[in-house]
Amino acid sequence: MTGLPNIKSLTLAQLTQTLKDWGVEGYRFDQVFRWLYQKDAASFEEMSNLSKSLRAKLAEHFVIERMTVTTVRQSEDGTRKFLFQLSDKESIESVLIPNEERQTLCISTQVGCAMACSFCLTGTLGLTRNLSHYEIVEQVMAVQRAVAPDSRITNVVYMGMGEPLHNFDNVVESVRLLIDEQALNLSKNKVTVSTSGLVPQMLKFGELLDVKLAVSLTGTTDEMRDVLIPVNRKYDLKALMQACRDYPMKRRNRITFEYTLLKGVNDSIEDAKRLIKLLEGIPSKVNLIPFNEYPGSPYQRCEDATMFRFQKYLLDRHIQANIRTSRGRDILGACGQLKAEMERKRPPKGRAAETIPASM
Repeated sequence: MTGLPNIKSLTLAQLTQTLKDWGVEGYRFDQVFRWLYQKDAASFEEMSNLSKSLRAKLAEHFVIERMTVTTVRQSEDGTRKFLFQLSDKESIESVLIPNEERQTLCISTQVGCAMACSFCLTGTLGLTRNLSHYEIVEQVMAVQRAVAPDSRITNVVYMGMGEPLHNFDNVVESVRLLIDEQALNLSKNKVTVSTSGLVPQMLKFGELLDVKLAVSLTGTTDEMRDVLIPVNRKYDLKALMQACRDYPMKRRNRITFEYTLLKGVNDSIEDAKRLIKLLEGIPSKVNLIPFNEYPGSPYQRCEDATMFRFQKYLLDRHIQANIRTSRGRDILGACGQLKAEMERKRPPKGRAAETIPASM
């Protein structure tokens, strides 16, 4: 260990200022950014279009660190789950979901999660710590290194371990790196950030960035959502839906509402009716997510017939409703199943899961 800081731990603004303070010409900034993020340089010596003196100065003050994949598990459907061990021995997971048109990477923003959603396996961990912006972005870069060179990651969704907006500053900086033309240069339309309903952070995020937003809704009454997604006790449905109406969006953009269907809990036609009412006045679409069961879960997956009936009710009333195909279920890589393998021996933290009576 050299003891030197990781250059990727600097924000783009901090790195720019450092280079300015050194008297480096402005056009060199873009060259350094491209080497770090687009060309994924492993050393400063590789930065061949920089002067030897600048390369030497960079090496004198910084190192280039990389996260490495510890374990890869592959599903029968081609989905791959990547386990990373961090520098402090904590662990996170990312999931690569391939199809013919795109390669979508689901990334984590925290070690564990503080939201304690009762239907989510990750929520049983409690929160250990936030990830730095470097640890968030490096998931994308490390997975890209691990796949075939011609299999480029096209989409990134912040739907892995953690509540993204609970780690606000690091998530904002990581998104900036993903979409910056001199960094990873992803389209803004290919990046989606999910939230369970942190209303103030959600509105602030919309003012700063115009990537896509997904809201984990799942309950259609406060009584239901208080148990399923406990942050609802602080920001109830009225506040959340008003924030969605006020959310700054470009024309033709929509908020995606994630709705996990739980057998006998939130899968009735009455729930569908309430959902339609909640969405009034909001440019939106609904992703219906079949519940992915896991050992010890208090909930069950609803029958396919129930799910299709729920979808049809929405479609017949001109609500775009897609059923998300569950990918990676056999490796606990599907929605709501992420829980780092190395965390399994750790006793659960936080609130124990509650259940909702079927009659609610």
